[in-house]
Amino acid sequence: MDEHTGFLTLNTGHVFEGKWLYKDDQTEGEMVFNTAMTGYQEVMTDPSYAGQIVTMTYPLIGNYGCNDWDNESWKPSLAGFIIACPFSNPIHEETKHSLREMVNKHSIPTLYDMDTRALTRIIRKHGEVYGKFTSDPNDFPVMKEIEADIVRKVAIKKSFIVNPENPSSSTHKIAVIDFGYKHSIVETFRKLDCEIHVVPYHITWEQMKEINPDAVVLSNGPGNPKDLMYLFDNLRPIIHHYPTLGICLGQQIIALANGAETKRLPFGHRGSNHPVKDITTGKVLITSQNHGYTVDEKSLHTHEWNVTHLNVNDQSVEGIMHRYKPIMSVQFHPEAHPGPMDSFYIFKQFLALTHTKGEKQHA
Repeated sequence: MDEHTGFLTLNTGHVFEGKWLYKDDQTEGEMVFNTAMTGYQEVMTDPSYAGQIVTMTYPLIGNYGCNDWDNESWKPSLAGFIIACPFSNPIHEETKHSLREMVNKHSIPTLYDMDTRALTRIIRKHGEVYGKFTSDPNDFPVMKEIEADIVRKVAIKKSFIVNPENPSSSTHKIAVIDFGYKHSIVETFRKLDCEIHVVPYHITWEQMKEINPDAVVLSNGPGNPKDLMYLFDNLRPIIHHYPTLGICLGQQIIALANGAETKRLPFGHRGSNHPVKDITTGKVLITSQNHGYTVDEKSLHTHEWNVTHLNVNDQSVEGIMHRYKPIMSVQFHPEAHPGPMDSFYIFKQFLALTHTKGEKQHA
């Protein structure tokens, strides 16, 4: 065994041998897999992967390199990265870094030359699997679950403002509550000429009233949504006073804060090719997704909520909307990045709700 050899050990007892692209022989995390063929840079920098070791199922990663503007956060938060075959000489006019340079620049523990197909089958079979990067094949993970305060590690500490692309035509002030938001969510609202206030996840009702936004967005983020239930006394009046959009974790928080339940999926939805049916139109969207939990449809108070979107593969809830108040949410990522733009209309649909500001009653 040479110095380039590394191992992934699993709590299932399995051991995989690979090679280091960036060495860190002590990292542990929850094992997940992503089925996207492109967008590896966005995956590596998505805060929702905090605490997770991500396996890319597509074998060739790095062929178009990495740049300085497609990152979804200021620094990557994933626990580790696993690929079958890294590409050493990317060919793209916008390439700034190779994959190797990217993972070394950001200290992302990475193993390659590994059987990602066999690993993915194990995750699919066992569901909740934890792994460890190590130089010793007999060193197994002790991690049992992602820590409850994982959002604290990826969320901002202080509010800031992002100005609209065309300030003279700005029509909406949007407050994005950050649980680990993707930068492309804010960029999408910016291009729609919104003024965006990105605020910490622990913002209070009084602090939100000082901002006085036209609407509120609950962002994506990592971890189990039930670990955030201590925030609901702050979040519930905000959700019920302003037009509100939840994205991914944001949907789960909205559901839990309104008496519904969430449940863990067998092995999650992660990739840019997940079919979702819009029940209101009958159309099927191809969506970008990254989540391990979903809203339990049976727990929704059906007299108050409509299910607007369903996953075509497993019929899990992909979107809900309040029947009487301007509250809507989706489990997928309408900003995509990476992925198709089929669901971009969600942003325009949400902005159309902001004319109801003032009609909602403080709960």
